[in-house]
Amino acid sequence: MTSVPPPDSGRTARNVGVGCVTTVAGFFSGAMIAVFIAKFVGSAQGCRPPEGLPACNWWVYAGIGAALGAVSLPFLALTRLNRISSINEGKETEWHA
Repeated sequence: MTSVPPPDSGRTARNVGVGCVTTVAGFFSGAMIAVFIAKFVGSAQGCRPPEGLPACNWWVYAGIGAALGAVSLPFLALTRLNRISSINEGKETEWHA
């Protein structure tokens, strides 16, 4: 007699995979967006960054943006993915927009 796996056995692996990929993507994209904001803030403050650097105090903005991106992007992606899964639960379709 074979045992039937629980219906959400693949959901955990999928969530871990999506979470890991979006954490890395969120880390780098959040840092880039924050450095872009730092350029505007530095310009508004009249700060002239040293040659070769994108903005004054860019590392502060990059660190905060990276932390926010590494948390927010996986949260949003997994929330959306699990909401779609709960909508499709018990249905024959694979995808529902």
